[in-house]
Amino acid sequence: MLILDLAWLGVIARGLYDSMLGPLKRTEVLWPAAALFYAIYVVAIVVHAVLGSSSPSSALRRGAALGLVTYSTYELTNWAVLRDWPALLVPIDVSWGVALTAVAGLAGKLAHTGVLRRGK
Repeated sequence: MLILDLAWLGVIARGLYDSMLGPLKRTEVLWPAAALFYAIYVVAIVVHAVLGSSSPSSALRRGAALGLVTYSTYELTNWAVLRDWPALLVPIDVSWGVALTAVAGLAGKLAHTGVLRRGK
């Protein structure tokens, strides 16, 4: 998940974020805050999508739902309270969050299932 998100934020959509967020964006990432976010989010994915599902397809759906809730919370709150938050960024970021978290949930479930099979 971290690798995909770094590729998205740092390479694929970097120009988009630079142009849309402009002065709102830090020049350097605040790594302790980023690490804390990823630690919390990975736990949420494991609990809700991986361990909370009975199949890979269920993990994919549950991951997508978790991504929708979390990324919508972030984007819609920013749009509601920050003066210059770009409306166009809301559906882009939420879509990315849904896709990223769905894939992370699926990958986690496949890894978890593989570990369980090897243990039998």
